[in-house]
Amino acid sequence: MDRKPPITAELVEQFVSQAHVDLEQVKTLLAQEPNLLHAAHDWGGGDWETALGAAAHVGRHDIAQYLLEQGARIDLFAAAMLGKLEIVQAMLSDNPALVNAKGPHGIPLLRHAEVGGDAAVEVLAFLHSLV
Repeated sequence: MDRKPPITAELVEQFVSQAHVDLEQVKTLLAQEPNLLHAAHDWGGGDWETALGAAAHVGRHDIAQYLLEQGARIDLFAAAMLGKLEIVQAMLSDNPALVNAKGPHGIPLLRHAEVGGDAAVEVLAFLHSLV
């Protein structure tokens, strides 16, 4: 296996931070270092966050969609924010306790659906039916 040097924590932090607010910066940084796509920043105390996780809890559909198009691995929180009801239903059917799951910074699944706006209305209704 060909090992690559680790990505610096500073670059990962910059990428994840920009994924909260700036699609163009996300594109620029990802072009410079494609392996950032799957990188997670450790904010401390077990609070790990990817760029997709960042976009998901602030309702940045554009950034989340771009990251997914680049091959990011979708998770329950991004699926909820983006209104992907079938994914959310399948994951909760498999593990009902996930309805109480918390994402980066301890933000609940329900909040991810709330920031999804109009796109996540059905997911939000589904989650409300379970709690």
